[in-house]
Amino acid sequence: MAKIRVGFIGSGGIARGHFKRLHGNPGAEVVALCDTSEKSIEAMVAANPSAAGCAVYNDWREMLDKERLDGVQIHTPHTLHFEQAMESVGRGLHVLCEKPMVCRVDHAKELIRAIDKAGVVFSLSYQRHHMPEFRYVREVVMSGEMGPLHYIQAFQAQGWYRGTIGSWRQDPALSGGGQLNDSGSHLVDIVLWTSGLVPASVFAFIEKLEAPVDILTAASVRFTNGAIGTFSVIGHATGWWEDITWFFDKGAVYMRNGRLSVMDEKGQVTEPPTKEMPTGSDPDTNWIGTILGTETNEAPPKCGLRVIQFTEAAWLSGDSGLPSAVVFDD
Repeated sequence: MAKIRVGFIGSGGIARGHFKRLHGNPGAEVVALCDTSEKSIEAMVAANPSAAGCAVYNDWREMLDKERLDGVQIHTPHTLHFEQAMESVGRGLHVLCEKPMVCRVDHAKELIRAIDKAGVVFSLSYQRHHMPEFRYVREVVMSGEMGPLHYIQAFQAQGWYRGTIGSWRQDPALSGGGQLNDSGSHLVDIVLWTSGLVPASVFAFIEKLEAPVDILTAASVRFTNGAIGTFSVIGHATGWWEDITWFFDKGAVYMRNGRLSVMDEKGQVTEPPTKEMPTGSDPDTNWIGTILGTETNEAPPKCGLRVIQFTEAAWLSGDSGLPSAVVFDD
């Protein structure tokens, strides 16, 4: 079986883990790397010695022109995703894109139309879709066994502000926004994906501190089914902590910094047995499997649209000081 030939647009940081997973996948091979930084390429080869055999480019369009590729992975600053994804999809290439998919709702819709027209596989690197714990929560919600959801509390704190000073992540021209659009994207996505709820409106307070992008976000949300919830994204903390709770009529599910537990109708709290947990995977394995027709795309582009629809509404509310409608059209 011929392997899926992959090129990397952006080879720094998180791309190294993607390369490692693809290198271990019998259905894929990374044949080309592109990055404007020689140090990023050197770090990729240091972490993955087999990357030394890849063709190297500093212009992603040149890589697309010269290499025989089946797909690309996009690991570049956020505002570059749209142009790079549109060009790749337009050439008939499959794409795995790091989060956030894009930084504007109109760009998300235009990209999805292009993906549908091209008939390619486009996946997002929302790794939580493949984690057993979150897959378990989604199954509980979809089964209806605990009744309807009526409240969701989502909290994320990290030292994002200090850790990104001087980097592209605090440059709006490249990041498109602050922590809400960066690691906060994971929080928004996983709440929407596990719950299946549709936000109707959001009221957000946002603080930038001394940065040009959002650092602190406190958002209240009303969903179309009447449920409500809160999103707290704290970019100025001294350590990492994440906490999500899904409250149902007949109990609750808690994710406390990666530890899953369930409260039943009688108030008894237990941890789900390992045998009841779904199997896990990762974005790269699922992307290749979807291209080969052996798996279903677990993080399709509509997830990226939903996240930026919510995020854009939160930004608007933060600027206006008023609630903002979340329009979840396609």
